[in-house]
Amino acid sequence: MNSFLQGKKIILGITGSIAAYKACYIIRGLIKRGAEVQVVITPAGKEFITPITLSALTSKPVISEFFAQRDGTWNSHVDLGLWADAMLIAPASASTIGKMAHGIADNMLITTYLSAKASVFVAPAMDLDMFAHPSTQRNIDILRSYGNYIIEPATGELASHLVGKGRMEEPDQIIQVLETFFSSKQDLNKKKILITAGPTYEKIDPVRFIGNYSSGKMGYALAEECARRGAEVLLVSGPVQQKVNHPKIKRINVESAAQMHVASVENFPMMDAAILCAAVADFTPETVAEQKMKREGDKLTLSLKPTEDIAACLGAMKRSDQALVGFALETIDEKKHAQGKLEKKKLDFIVLNSLNDKGAGFRCDTNKISILDREGCVDYELKSKAEVAYDIVDHLLHFIH
Repeated sequence: MNSFLQGKKIILGITGSIAAYKACYIIRGLIKRGAEVQVVITPAGKEFITPITLSALTSKPVISEFFAQRDGTWNSHVDLGLWADAMLIAPASASTIGKMAHGIADNMLITTYLSAKASVFVAPAMDLDMFAHPSTQRNIDILRSYGNYIIEPATGELASHLVGKGRMEEPDQIIQVLETFFSSKQDLNKKKILITAGPTYEKIDPVRFIGNYSSGKMGYALAEECARRGAEVLLVSGPVQQKVNHPKIKRINVESAAQMHVASVENFPMMDAAILCAAVADFTPETVAEQKMKREGDKLTLSLKPTEDIAACLGAMKRSDQALVGFALETIDEKKHAQGKLEKKKLDFIVLNSLNDKGAGFRCDTNKISILDREGCVDYELKSKAEVAYDIVDHLLHFIH
């Protein structure tokens, strides 16, 4: 069987849930597709399924304790974290999800999770009221904000014989999530992507500026996602605290809208696509005081002039073999205004955020978007910005050559 899982090293975390028996089917499916599986199980997980069964399926000793023997032999969670291409926790109980969210490293599974360098997938499994409880939902939101991928549980009959959402997704579907993840890893290979991120600061005097609340999180998540898929990324960033992790990301730091405009226009001709995620100021002071302005009188009047419209400029420059993506943050008539920007600025598609959506917008770890192009509009659920970046880049693939 040809599979993108061939040769991949997968840590499978198993926790204390009746759904633990399904881990056997996950192991069989992963190994059938050529993956290597190392099981890490919590003490509670061993109450539901035996390590002997799991070891027989994986042909590896099952790891549960920090120390394998009393002679000092120990299992290194650090080595495991470096070894894996992905970590899958299935089933993930409410207790384990809570510990992951808050860094409570009291067992081998949690310490391995905290050491993992690879992407982490979490498949919750619990009764419907436990899953719906605000504390569980908050913990899941926290895991999303960390960049973990949540494999939503299914709705159906549960172990309690109640019917609702909480049943772990079926093994075949979980495996397909991993298959899709690895299949897309290099779909931007040899592509060059320009991404703008963060706010711009428009100086009033040496110590004051006009700015906005953008943290740059969405733009940096897009840069990481494009680089992960094989692209060379040029990240033109306003002043933010975010850090670049991937070696394929080159960062250019700018401060003002004018500087971001120059960097974008100069580099766009060499790019296959540009994603304009920055929150660029629409206006800038006509004059900048050379010295700190003193408080004099009861009023201060600033005269502002419009900044260069980066999206419109790149839209006018865009060749037929290039793709251009814009962002819109709206508060009223959101889709109408976004559609207008799409046409006016010659974008291939536009990503719409609404400040009316809780958990979306500036400074949040999550986002809720709609993607509009000339074929229509797709609305997405609230997700981590890492997951949103995945969706946006997936949509970009329809337009990149």
